[in-house]
This record gives sequence, C-alpha cells and structure tokens, in this order.
Amino acid sequence: MSNLIVVTNISKKYPLINTASNRLRSLLSLLFRKSNRTGITVLKDINLKIKKGESLAIIGKNGAGKSTLLKIISGVINPSSGNVTVHGTIGALLELGSGFHPEYTGRENLKMSAALAGMDDKYLKENLDKMIAFADIGEYIDHPVKNYSSGMVVRLGFSVVTVTNPDLLITDEVLAVGDADFQRKCISWIDSYLKNGGTLLLVSHSIYHVQKMCQNAIWLENGKIKKQGNAYAISQEYQSYHEKKKDGVKVSGDKDSSNYHVMSIKLLNDRNDEISLIQTNETLTIKVQLFSPDNRPPGLTLGIIRKDIPVYGTISDNHNANPKQIKDQVFEYTIKYKKMKLLPSDYEFKAHAMDPECLRLMDEESIDFRVHSKSTDLGVVILDTEWS
Repeated sequence: MSNLIVVTNISKKYPLINTASNRLRSLLSLLFRKSNRTGITVLKDINLKIKKGESLAIIGKNGAGKSTLLKIISGVINPSSGNVTVHGTIGALLELGSGFHPEYTGRENLKMSAALAGMDDKYLKENLDKMIAFADIGEYIDHPVKNYSSGMVVRLGFSVVTVTNPDLLITDEVLAVGDADFQRKCISWIDSYLKNGGTLLLVSHSIYHVQKMCQNAIWLENGKIKKQGNAYAISQEYQSYHEKKKDGVKVSGDKDSSNYHVMSIKLLNDRNDEISLIQTNETLTIKVQLFSPDNRPPGLTLGIIRKDIPVYGTISDNHNANPKQIKDQVFEYTIKYKKMKLLPSDYEFKAHAMDPECLRLMDEESIDFRVHSKSTDLGVVILDTEWS
C-alpha cells in the first residue's frame, strides 16, 4: 500500500499569553517572524506514515496532543516545525460546527460545504437529497444552524462526508455526541467506507471502538509517541497502564431505562446454586440479564479481572450467541465455563451491555468471586502441560 499521509518531525509549540509581557513577546515574534523560545510544547518530533486503506487510531489522555496532531494533518493549523505530505483528499470531522455558517440554513451549509470539498453543481444536485436523508433532521434542514443542537450539527457534518467520500476520513470523538441511532448509522457507514478502500484516522477514548474499527494505533503521551503498532495490543497496554493507576473503587448508579443495560449477574454451580466461591477445575455458569428498550436482543461483553489485570474477555458477537428473551424487554445470556482453570485468588466478572449491533458499550456491572485450590502453582491459570 502507498503512503497517503507522511508526517515528518512534527512539533507544535503554543506561545504563552498568560501575562501582558508574554502576549507582547508573542506578538513581536509573529510580526518579525522570529522563533519564540517561551511557550508550551504540545507535540514534539512526531513521525508517522498512514497507508492507503489503513485504519489508524490515536489514543492518549486529555492533553496528550491528539487533537492538535489531527488539526495539523488536516491543514487546520500549521506545525511549529516539520512537515506533512498529503497524497489525496481529506474529510475532517473535528470540532462541532467548524466550517458551518451559523446564519445559513442546514441546506445552504450542505451546498457550501460540498462546493468547498470540490463537488461540481451536477454532482451536488444528484447527491443533495442523499445528504439531507442521511442527516435526517426533518424540517430543521431549512432552519439556521445557530438554532441546532450539537447532535444535529454532527449529523449535518457527517452527511457531507458520506457524499464527498474522501481518501482519508479524520474524526475526533465526533460520534460521542450523536444519539444512539445516528451513531449506529455512522459506524455502519465507516465500516462500508473501509471495506471499499477508504482510510480512517480516529481519535477516541473508547477502547472498544479503537479495537473494533482500527488495524493500528499510536499512543500519545505528553506530546510524544509512547507506543505504536497493532490496535488491539496497543489499546490493551494503554488500558492496563491506566487501570493500574486507579484505586479500584466501584461506582453504582441508577440505570437508564431508555437504554440497554445490565440488570443482574449470577454465578451458579452444577447444582444451580448461586455461589461466590468455586474450586479450581470446577464448572461455573454465569447468567447475565440485560434490559432492551426496543425489544431487540442486546449484545454482551464479558470479562474476568484479577486486581485490575485482565485475565480473559470475550464478546457475544464472536460466538454468534443469541440471548433468550425471558419477558418483555428482558434478555438473558447463559455462559458456561467448563473446568475453570483459574488459580486461587479474588476475581471479578465484568459485564458490559451492548447495542444489538455489538458496536457500542452501554454500561457496566460487576460481581466478585473467589477461587480456592490445593494447587501450589503460581500465576493466574493452570496450563495443560506434558513433562517428559
């Protein structure tokens, strides 16, 4: 695959403007085109290649430099040093409302955005209705954008991308704003876009979306690339790194009855007794009940954790599993772990309710259990070995 984007030694420093003297110094540096030695370094020596057809995630905590890097790649801002080489068209969904005129209607903004993206009049006329249909904001399409909610602005911006079909799509947490139905529509479109050879650059705090949608990932820390490689491996390492920093306090709140959520988790032995203690090599059955507001079978992600260290996790979608509907809006998954080979310790089952498409994690519940054993082996699990 050829390189679509090449980022070479990119650095970005923002001038200090917290005092009058710093503001004057920064202004003089701009006027006389001199480098300002004072300032805040947001990115430092970033080197990156994005190949055509690749899906790349950028992860990192707030302030790591993710959004700044996206803005430099998309041409919104210039780097302080280094350069970016682009071989193709870019569609960027960065900040809500960017590029839209607040006094113009949604329809007028669609036309303007399409024209700026290089769409000719004929192509615009053929595709305007498609954009309006994708945005699906009803009569608001002919109202000024200044009256739109943030979710409606996202709908408008994304609808332009679906028709311009850029070589590279850049999105910065924009899907976190739209409602559930629109998120599903966007993710479905992105899946199709990638299958047809599109290239994706995604910033997200959702590890699940990173693993689901991206092949590779880079981990930014304090403006530098800390790690890069396979999306699953990098995101798992990132998640584990930050989980170890937490104190492990569980937070339980009221459930949102308008959305998919976990209602209950039960651990059962072979006699169908509810338990919290098992022996190594015993069979354990777990039953998870989920609420579905629209009576569609929800998905489930289930994981075992020991002291914030992930032991095993899986998703119902990987097993083609269909939950049993036990009453209106309530579904139940039954999962059997045959001869559980966990070594003695305290563990935790974590269950995440998902939407029926298994694209979004909706909420989380957990249950503690303990494993006893006469084994003197060390570690987390017993592995089948043959000694000779």
